[in-house]
Amino acid sequence: MATMKFTTEKKEDNGGKGIATLVIIGIIAVLVIIVLFNSFTVVNEGFIGVKYQFGKIVASDLTAGLNFHIPFIEEIQQVDTREQIYSVMTDAYTSDTQTVNELQLKVNYYYDGTKLSELIRTIGIANVETKLLVPNVAKITKDEIGKVQAEKLVQNRSDVQNAIFAEIKETLAPNGIIVTAFAIENLSFDDAFEQSIQAKVIAAQDALKMQNKTAEKEEEAKQKVIAAEADAQSQKIKADAEAYAIQVVQEQIAQSPDYINYLMMSNWNGVLPQAIGTEVNPFIALNGDYSAATRENTTVVVPAE
Repeated sequence: MATMKFTTEKKEDNGGKGIATLVIIGIIAVLVIIVLFNSFTVVNEGFIGVKYQFGKIVASDLTAGLNFHIPFIEEIQQVDTREQIYSVMTDAYTSDTQTVNELQLKVNYYYDGTKLSELIRTIGIANVETKLLVPNVAKITKDEIGKVQAEKLVQNRSDVQNAIFAEIKETLAPNGIIVTAFAIENLSFDDAFEQSIQAKVIAAQDALKMQNKTAEKEEEAKQKVIAAEADAQSQKIKADAEAYAIQVVQEQIAQSPDYINYLMMSNWNGVLPQAIGTEVNPFIALNGDYSAATRENTTVVVPAE
């Protein structure tokens, strides 16, 4: 019986050790899964991964997709590299002390990947707007607007806008900020100044209309002169042609007296004359039938067409 008892206790000990082993294996498996799960980070499209090792940047160019890092030692954070928009409203003064109210500004920008780690170290992504965009955009805009008169600002708004854009782009580029566009979306002056500008614009438009009308009248006069000269030239050519034709006919008649009869026959319309003969003894046709008559001393009367 003692042997039986010893055997039973031994079996119970082996069973307990097996269960403990399974528990340990399960724990290890869970730990391995946790470690593997925390060894990879997915970087989304439009973002770039920045890897930190105990708080120090060791890589700032991780592309979109699955990226490996050592669990509990390294960490990957995502930075949005897509184009972003910064918008601000401010006031400014022109060189002739006119106030520009509610000046709405908009800046399009994105981060320069080659300078991203330096930007994170020196400024911090979360501080880009407050430390770089807010002070520089407002200051540069006010400085450029302060160089021009209010009327010039209204008339040459695009030129001032381009100057501000170039200055902002040059200022922020060394910090890793690529500015792609800048816009002044609103210009608001005092009511009195805006009314004076409107009056000048209307006066300028009226003057332009008068200039256009004057130019139109001048062009009409030129066209009339050209038409008159062309008509005079045409009449001259026609008169010269008629004079030449008469001269040719006269020369031909002088050379051949019968030529006049040829011309009469050429211009005859086929209608027989109502009377032929001399003025003393004319022959009058009653039914349009004529007998043969001699042509000597005979006058032929041809009715006009």
